Amino acid sequence: MQSPDRRLFEIASTQQGYFTAQQAVSAGYLVTNHSYHTKRGNWVREWRGIYRLHNFPHSPDAQYALWSLWSSNKKQEVQGTYSFDTALDIYDVCDLMPEKLHMTVPNEFRCQGKIPDILTLHRDNLDESDYQWMEGYRVTTPAKTLENIIAQDQTQEHLVEQATQEFVRRGLVTRQEVLALISSIPRAAKYFVQKAQG
Repeated sequence: MQSPDRRLFEIASTQQGYFTAQQAVSAGYLVTNHSYHTKRGNWVREWRGIYRLHNFPHSPDAQYALWSLWSSNKKQEVQGTYSFDTALDIYDVCDLMPEKLHMTVPNEFRCQGKIPDILTLHRDNLDESDYQWMEGYRVTTPAKTLENIIAQDQTQEHLVEQATQEFVRRGLVTRQEVLALISSIPRAAKYFVQKAQG
């Protein structure tokens, strides 16, 4: 049988070094020992009930895994999906640097305690086809991201155009997705028309 250390590492390694208190318990650690591991420097407490393995390498997008865990329900199922401006930033398709992390959560989502200042929450019951998994977090698909951004109509137009053209250039949105988007949001056509004329 694997040791608790090994089991916890396997869990945390899929979440960029982060884990919840409940996941530590499932790995074999007693709740009463969590503070001991924090004081010893083995774990770093990042938020209420969320820790990081001290020696796990940092990555530029580690914060996405952290707040993804924050959105977990009591069953330890991730509820949040990065979306809107943050999705554009994750895909790196335009010159946008959002000050906050935009996350879409289910309409029935309830959190315990204060919502972290770094997060801006949007509510929508996403289908599984609306997002994809990255390293320890979910992000809306390129097509869903464009749908959100264009429907919300709060992102600067030149940035939406830049993102649209980059998604198309990389082949990250299909012709069928483009037609469906234009059908649901007619004004979206101008971004694709400009691309075709360019």
